[in-house]
Amino acid sequence: MRPMTYFVTGATGFIGKRLMERLLAREGTVYVLVREQSRDKVAALWSDERVVPVVGDLAAPLLGVDPKALKGVQHVFHLAALYDMTASAEENERANVEGTRNTVALANVLGATLHHVSSVAVAGEHRGLFREDHFAEGQKLPSAYHRTKFDAEAIVRGESTVPFRVYRPAVVVGDSRTGEMDKIDGPYYFFTAIKKVRHLLPEWVPLLGPELGWTNIVPVDFVAAALDHIAHQPGLDGQAFHLTDPRGIRVGEALNAFATAANAPRLALRVDSALLNALPKGTLSMLMKLPQLQEIRRSFLADLGIPDEVIGHMALVPQFDTRDTERALAGS
Repeated sequence: MRPMTYFVTGATGFIGKRLMERLLAREGTVYVLVREQSRDKVAALWSDERVVPVVGDLAAPLLGVDPKALKGVQHVFHLAALYDMTASAEENERANVEGTRNTVALANVLGATLHHVSSVAVAGEHRGLFREDHFAEGQKLPSAYHRTKFDAEAIVRGESTVPFRVYRPAVVVGDSRTGEMDKIDGPYYFFTAIKKVRHLLPEWVPLLGPELGWTNIVPVDFVAAALDHIAHQPGLDGQAFHLTDPRGIRVGEALNAFATAANAPRLALRVDSALLNALPKGTLSMLMKLPQLQEIRRSFLADLGIPDEVIGHMALVPQFDTRDTERALAGS
């Protein structure tokens, strides 16, 4: 079997670095898209001569890359994206939509199989089971991040003239072996709150807190390993794969796991948000529009290091089917 040749965007990112480890464990050359100012970072990460930096820009047509320089590339992995619930609509559009459109155009010119890392965010607020063959199901997309990830996947589906595969990770957390994480994000926003509670109260004190709903958490090493394995399996083009936990987890359960690890008090009683929904329609939302309460909420969250924009998106409304992913990973 002849060595593969790859082109990767987002290679220096959190998932990208671990995917690179997997690709370099195989035979072949890996071209990586870099900005001019990031060439030294690539050299510091990989001394392997098979890693070839290619200077370009997500915002440029064909990523600002001469396709002739990538002759022989068989697989394009598109991981470069913006994941920041506090970012503006314009920033999300530029990174997630235009960056994907330019990557698709380049893959089309190269005639290479496109592997697009999307997100479970494309499911938005779909209620019930969101299958891997679902996409445009009339779901509400509540933020710029959700909308641009949906639009990016739509571009892959609508503008690719080459075979493609789509991967939808859930909430990606640190490495399952080392715990390594690259930023404060998702459940990590609650670490400051856990630390404050630990300093104020002994571990045995039971706490009362809200149950924010269900979430879905996967370690980054699983995401990279699954992505690499599925990408190299035959006969899977045109499919989407949920890189998620088949069961999901309550947000409160996840917080209690972190609290246990930190020797902090646990939430002994979690109040289901459904009880708040039982209030007369509009009561809670009307109250939260009062300037005084809004300011209290913002100040409270800021003291805990939690962006106000994040709270409303902590819980995932859909459940995610993983049958196609499980079949593709069978025996791995």
